[in-house]
Amino acid sequence: MNHRYLPMTEQDQADMLQTIGADSIEDLFIDIPESVRYSGVLPMSAALSEPDLLKHMRQLSDRNADFDRYACFLGAGIYDHHIPVIINHMISRSEFYTAYTPYQPEISQGELQAIFEFQSYICELTGMKVANASMYDGATALAEAAALASGAVKRKQILVSRTVHPEAREILLTSAHGLGLKITEIGCSNGTTDLNELAAAVTEDTAAVLIQSPNFFGCIEDVRAIEPLIHAKKGLLVLSTNPMSLGLLESPGELGADIAVGDAQPLGIPAALGGPTCGFFAVTEALMRRIPGRIVGQTVDQNGQRGFVLTLQAREQHIRREKATSNICSNQALLALCASIYMSTMGKQGMQETALLNLRKAHYAAEQFTLTNEGKLSLPFSAPFFNEFVLRLPEGADPAVINKKLLEAGFIGGYDLGRAYPELQGHLLVAVTERRTKDEIDRFVLELEACI
Repeated sequence: MNHRYLPMTEQDQADMLQTIGADSIEDLFIDIPESVRYSGVLPMSAALSEPDLLKHMRQLSDRNADFDRYACFLGAGIYDHHIPVIINHMISRSEFYTAYTPYQPEISQGELQAIFEFQSYICELTGMKVANASMYDGATALAEAAALASGAVKRKQILVSRTVHPEAREILLTSAHGLGLKITEIGCSNGTTDLNELAAAVTEDTAAVLIQSPNFFGCIEDVRAIEPLIHAKKGLLVLSTNPMSLGLLESPGELGADIAVGDAQPLGIPAALGGPTCGFFAVTEALMRRIPGRIVGQTVDQNGQRGFVLTLQAREQHIRREKATSNICSNQALLALCASIYMSTMGKQGMQETALLNLRKAHYAAEQFTLTNEGKLSLPFSAPFFNEFVLRLPEGADPAVINKKLLEAGFIGGYDLGRAYPELQGHLLVAVTERRTKDEIDRFVLELEACI
């Protein structure tokens, strides 16, 4: 065993066994009864050489429908946005790529500053006063927002719109079970939250209303109409949002939100195989001491030099369990850095231009579907939308079959809404980002029409 990359040689193994007084590796399992031990050789392939292994792994990866070979019209929470090449260069630097929890500020100034910049960008983007160092993803951020709201106003009822991402609502229900929260879902009308149903459901027992805008269908919610309904009852408004849309839309802070959450994946984070991503969490100043996770603050050292430290940390790892507001124990520092580099690279004008491209290209695609298919395809909702829209298929059309045909033609099709909304069987959720060209959109429209 003289390969220089192997971490342990046969001599290393012999030395360790001698130290612990064992004759062989089998002796380490002597306490396990023979009757339950696995005997023989596991059914595995033979060892491969390094070139053969690399070839094998490439063959496996080629089975994936990646964004380089396919034009993607699938969104539903994970999007194919342009990722500036500077991001991969920066996050591959060793001081970021190998960084761990910054408990020792004297040797973690680079990572601490990166987190501080992320917090600052999120505050500017959302119009909120305080943001934390990031969350695991947008779905867990929403669940943490519900927990914060319940603790802040001392109530247990949470109202959540059915237009919120279905996976986020599942996470919310799981979290609520342990916290004793009562989750009530509010129906939707024309692709947005049913305001009449919401108004009737808000009571003195309601801790918060959870809204997503743009919502799961891509539609823009009337947040200004929702805000007074919950604030009149002294509850909190939680707004989940797509950060890309904030290049055009009013910020959560301007709309009166108490808590703003979302997923930073559109901001320079690869789609990968659905994750990992990075959640953001921002609040008003009144809720600052209840924010989950950690916050990095700016200070000065004894010489008056600017420095960064971990400040407020309301998690159980740092304070008494009964005083903790969350058991979140980490943050997505590397992916938060991706988002920070993206926002820094794009700037205010770049964010606005990219958001506008998303808006215009999605509306162009929607118009093509309604103009060229002789009524076979239609838009069931008339509410304003950002970069996603719902497409109604002809009666009897199977979205799964259609998406398979689209894949064969080089397109990743839309999300089958019937999987999460039984009333929307035969509907596709189509996403169009700035990466899609006019030619790709036109060909996608023709291919989809051909599939039906």
